[in-house]
Amino acid sequence: MSPRPTFTRLPFRLSRSLMTQEAAPKLPILQLVGVRKTFNDFVAVEKIDLDVIEGEFLTIVGPSGSGKTTLLRMLAGMDQPSEGNITLHGERINEVPPNKRPTCLVFQSLALFPHKSVGDNIEFPLKVRGVDAKARKARALELMRVVRLPESYHSKNVMKCSGGERQRVALARALAYDPEVLFFDEPLSAIDYKLKKVLEKELKDLHKETGKTFIYITHSLEEAMVMSDRIGVMRAGRLVQVGTPEQIYNHPVDRFVSEFVGEVNVIEVKKEQDGAPWRGIDVPGAFHVRPPEEDAEADHAFVVIRPEYLRFLGAGDTAQNSLKGTVYNEYSLGSRIQYQVRVGEKVMLVELSRSKALPIAADRSVTVGWDAADAITVRA
Repeated sequence: MSPRPTFTRLPFRLSRSLMTQEAAPKLPILQLVGVRKTFNDFVAVEKIDLDVIEGEFLTIVGPSGSGKTTLLRMLAGMDQPSEGNITLHGERINEVPPNKRPTCLVFQSLALFPHKSVGDNIEFPLKVRGVDAKARKARALELMRVVRLPESYHSKNVMKCSGGERQRVALARALAYDPEVLFFDEPLSAIDYKLKKVLEKELKDLHKETGKTFIYITHSLEEAMVMSDRIGVMRAGRLVQVGTPEQIYNHPVDRFVSEFVGEVNVIEVKKEQDGAPWRGIDVPGAFHVRPPEEDAEADHAFVVIRPEYLRFLGAGDTAQNSLKGTVYNEYSLGSRIQYQVRVGEKVMLVELSRSKALPIAADRSVTVGWDAADAITVRA
């Protein structure tokens, strides 16, 4: 067996690489090549190739059982790949244990010491390293300022802190290791909605301020959209698509990705002949359709229309495509109103901003429409 690589630790301070090296080319810090993980006959992760760019905020999303947590455990060194290689700065780290890697994992449970103070929790990794008490406290107070905790909390028992404050303590402790890469295993999953929105923004700010590489695992696409530079979508152990939030939302590679990133209207269509409208399979009609981006020759596809791009057509209004239906119900979504329109056996969703909401009674006959440019076409 080849000797384990030796990693050079970052200076004992917060990294500012994104601020001081903006002109430098972005290079991969972590690379996965053909990574596969099996448990007996069960394949948890299947042949993943991925470059993680230094300093980026990468979020891996997917439904339960998609393999995202197994992938994170391999990246953090808690599990080893069955096949393939993981490299850090070009060095193979498959067998390097977690405590020998310049990385840190923030657990879903946070894993704080309940009998210790906020300061003691943050200082713990520094104490393990043999840092003297005065330097430990100075570092802890610096990190508390970074995560927006009052200095007076240094001596406060961590269990007397609120859920959001404990999240901040866990982040400060992770940064005390001065890792190059921080891994997050669904740290916001058990927090109420309002606090979650605050912490999402704080995590994004923290990422910008530190310049660290963040790899975040969640089942919430909304979290991923708010915080991430790039998003990877997993399904059945495979990484289906990796791209910016805009690419994932507006250019999904298949129906699974399009439906995973939010409510959508999907119509199955078949091309009869070149240059002619496509025939609807699950709803009657002929539709103007752009061919799928990944396969211009496809003759069977799904047309995906997001609710905000579907509109009600009144007298004199035109659209390239239209369907007649009946309003079944409406739902208030805060700043938006969503209308459920039944077209035969199919349900279509229309969303309008509250300022443009229409007083449409239930059971009223309506026509909804959209243009080909407002829809996404993916292969069947």
